[in-house]
Amino acid sequence: MPDRFQVTKADEDTVLDYNQDESASGKLLGDILDETLDSGDIHRAEENQKSNIDPNLYLYDDDLATRPHISTFISSIANYENTIPAATDPDAKPAAPSARMGTLIGVFLPCIQNIFGVILFIRLTWVVGTAGAVCGFLIVLTCCCVTMLTAISMSAIATNGVVPAGGSYFMISRSLGPEFGGAVGMLFYTGTTLAAAMYIVGAVEIVLTYMAPWASIFGDFTKDAEAMYNNFRVYGTILLIFMGLIVFVGVKFVNKFATVALACVILSIIAVYVGIFDNIHGNEKLYMCVLGNRLLKDIPLDNCTKGDPFMVDIYCPGGKCDDYYLANNVTRVKGIKGLSSGVFYDNIFPSFLEKGQFISYGKNPTDIENTSGQSYNQIMADITTSFTLLIGIFFPSVTGIMAGSNRSGDLADAQKSIPIGTICAILTTSTVYLSSVMFFAGTVDNLLLRDKFGQSIGGKLVVANIAWPNQWVILIGSFLSTLGAGLQSLTGAPRLLQAIARDEIIPFLAPFAKSSSRGEPTRALLLTIVICQCGILLGNVDLLAPLLSMFFLMCYGFVNLACAVQTLLRTPNWRPRFKFYHWSLSLIGLTLCISVMIMTSWYFALIAMGMAIIIYKYIEYRGAEKEWGDGIRGMALTAARYSLLRLEEGPPHTKNWRPQILVLSKLNDNLLPKYRKIFSFATQLKAGKGLTICVSVIKGDHTKIANKAVDAKSTLRKYMTDEKVKGFCDVLVAQQIGEGLSSVVQTIGLGGMKPNTVIVGWPYSWRQEGRNSWKTFIQTVRTVAACHMALLVPKGINFYPESNHKAIGGNIDIWWIVHDGGLLMLLPFLLKQHRTWRNCKLRIFTVAQIEDNSIQMKKDLKTFLYHLRIEADVEVVEMNNSDISAYTYERTLMMEQRNQMLRALGLNKKENSKVDSQNDEKRNSIDLDGPEQEDAPETTSSKDDSTEKADGDLKSSVKPDEFNVRRMHTAIKLNEVIVEKSQDAQLVIMNLPGPPREVRAERESNYMEFLEVLTEGLEKVLMVRGGGREVITIYS
Repeated sequence: MPDRFQVTKADEDTVLDYNQDESASGKLLGDILDETLDSGDIHRAEENQKSNIDPNLYLYDDDLATRPHISTFISSIANYENTIPAATDPDAKPAAPSARMGTLIGVFLPCIQNIFGVILFIRLTWVVGTAGAVCGFLIVLTCCCVTMLTAISMSAIATNGVVPAGGSYFMISRSLGPEFGGAVGMLFYTGTTLAAAMYIVGAVEIVLTYMAPWASIFGDFTKDAEAMYNNFRVYGTILLIFMGLIVFVGVKFVNKFATVALACVILSIIAVYVGIFDNIHGNEKLYMCVLGNRLLKDIPLDNCTKGDPFMVDIYCPGGKCDDYYLANNVTRVKGIKGLSSGVFYDNIFPSFLEKGQFISYGKNPTDIENTSGQSYNQIMADITTSFTLLIGIFFPSVTGIMAGSNRSGDLADAQKSIPIGTICAILTTSTVYLSSVMFFAGTVDNLLLRDKFGQSIGGKLVVANIAWPNQWVILIGSFLSTLGAGLQSLTGAPRLLQAIARDEIIPFLAPFAKSSSRGEPTRALLLTIVICQCGILLGNVDLLAPLLSMFFLMCYGFVNLACAVQTLLRTPNWRPRFKFYHWSLSLIGLTLCISVMIMTSWYFALIAMGMAIIIYKYIEYRGAEKEWGDGIRGMALTAARYSLLRLEEGPPHTKNWRPQILVLSKLNDNLLPKYRKIFSFATQLKAGKGLTICVSVIKGDHTKIANKAVDAKSTLRKYMTDEKVKGFCDVLVAQQIGEGLSSVVQTIGLGGMKPNTVIVGWPYSWRQEGRNSWKTFIQTVRTVAACHMALLVPKGINFYPESNHKAIGGNIDIWWIVHDGGLLMLLPFLLKQHRTWRNCKLRIFTVAQIEDNSIQMKKDLKTFLYHLRIEADVEVVEMNNSDISAYTYERTLMMEQRNQMLRALGLNKKENSKVDSQNDEKRNSIDLDGPEQEDAPETTSSKDDSTEKADGDLKSSVKPDEFNVRRMHTAIKLNEVIVEKSQDAQLVIMNLPGPPREVRAERESNYMEFLEVLTEGLEKVLMVRGGGREVITIYS
């Protein structure tokens, strides 16, 4: 790659390293070069660099010494890895890189697998029977609305850049900070661990209750609920140990078993739907024995008659019969009646019961109350049911929506797949759940729906007996799918805990950050098993489900809060590619989460909230000072002080960067701001919600013109108010304008609220006013650069639109020559947030040399912009290495002649000042009546002679400097291309070349001339020079 900025292999590594580091922490762009080269190396590098830079880019030679050309930068970030390593088998051989997954395989199906769970098979029919069709539909709809609103918020967060794997913890911790992130991470971990416990207890319940009741080790559990729960505890513990060993030894098996579990879930649901329509007229498989309106258990159908000795022995012990038995008949009732039977109308209304009441038709106290004190073989409610409790029990059925975001690193297009896949999965599962409510209510008798454990039909699973072709399809399928879900939870929870521990935000978790020699989070797995065992000891799905619902609801609430906060704050980094979100939807989702938590179980909600608050306080307020002041003002002062001290702790993260603007406003002779629209421009940039400070400098002695400074400040404030600039203003009095501006730039601001972006007007009359004008401007540019602040120089400011101007159309063109932190990408995005620029389209131009692959550059740049969530047209302009034209030489020659003329005139001025001082001395030494008249003509003659001599020297000695010719060539060639492409643009944004390093009048004057040539023929130009820190990132 001759005659241009070249990068060796070692240099490429350096570019990649600093690029990644800056994206994460905002490190200065030139720091690595400064750290790795001593002063001699730097000098030699600069000389070599100048010889290698093509004349087309020579105007940016000082920038290219430390900042990469766009072609180099784009190629370095075109390919990147954004994944956190997933669970892998440490004994397996390294696999070939897998193909990137699409929406169906990568998001939709994993979400389906995680959302459909054990509750669908063992509790949904009971929920429908207890709550009725209407309330059951509302229960399912409420839970689905929570997850849908959360999915919308999650989609916005997940598409706001590249989200590493890690689910809600990473999204919230990177959106709301480590305090919220740590709290939510621990809630998410606890919820995932308790979900494993619920899946294990559910799997044991399926086996013991419906597949192998003979395996009970505590007697007949159908007659004693505690015996049943003790069985669940023992077998659950055994199953937990077995599953823990599988996770520890064979992660590969877990990942493969996930496919089997997914297939089981899908086949089981299909079997249920087919069975519903196959049994549209009901079937004769299941009959229940009913005494009056009460449902009975453990009664053989052959003995289901009132006079049968089996019934008499039960209800007439010792010859004394039960009153209810005597008053009512015993009947056999078909359990599966079918959609055509009209049983739906019997299942419309709820049948909530207190614990110990009998399951019966209707709500007659005679039927439901146990007045005799004996239960006989009548089925009773084992828990008190209510609408809110059933929400808590059912809610785990809709969790699992984070499965897609957890796999973002494996997706071909995560920003497209996560929203579509997650929302489609929720729509699919919601449709299945809602339709199941209606189908179950229209197919199954009310008493059988409310029989939680199927005791009235011989311990059979109701859903399994609806399915086609037989019940074993559901029993085996539900068991395997529940087992797979438990294994996934036991695999994911330890890795989540390890990720939190490695972030070092919760110090006491530090031991769990370590991995075993095989790369497994063994310590985290052991803690997970211990917590899971605590959940298994509860032994009841109906207790576990509301508890883990609290933790998931807290997580989902924080996801909605994160989206709402980001949207309302309108931070510059908040640019989600997913557009169908709104802060009001997020707040509704947050409100729903909190409401469901409190309604379901206020004490479980307090446990989850208390845990979150304790962790938050532990992270945030360790050793925090408390101050008591005078009411509201004292609170405000304490909050402001605390915030300023927090901001002082270090430079802001790249994601948190926003323009804190310092406007340097020039005053005219009447102490009025010279360019009013510079305030309008600052207002239009305030979409970033940053700080704005407007400052003017007056030349003079402050002790003498203090009143003028006060008047000027009042005028400045009035201009800010008129242009709706929210911020502060001040006026500084200094002996020299340049020194005053330098002091302002260095010292303005307080703590972490110091400005990071300076707006300074272009000195339009620099040719007429002479060196003082451009000297002040260039000195300000140098000072801003030395302070690592960004600089914005609007040229043609009087043509900029007003803030109250209606929306203008057209294009905003960005000419990206040198990468200096990404400010050129961020500024047009911020401008488009204002109504004035909202309808403008972005076009990004970058320059390629003949050696560059312009097609690949364009492709890489589009990829980069896609991950930045910025929509813009891209064009790569090819600039051939053409010969330097005669016009370039002529323009350079004119510039240098002017400089030499000014230098000659400056020397003459000094000589004249010496002669004048000598004449004054002579006049003071003689009598006032006799002035020496002959001195004046002599002085004039001397001046004319010296001017003619200077002109002659100019004509004979001027020869264009080679470096000046190259810079002029860059300015002319770039200007020709920019005018051709962007003459009609509403605004042209381009890199501001760095000022000359030498403090010499000729170089400074040439620099101003180059900028004039670069922007000729353009009405509105914004020249931008970044502060050397990354201000935009592809990461969320």
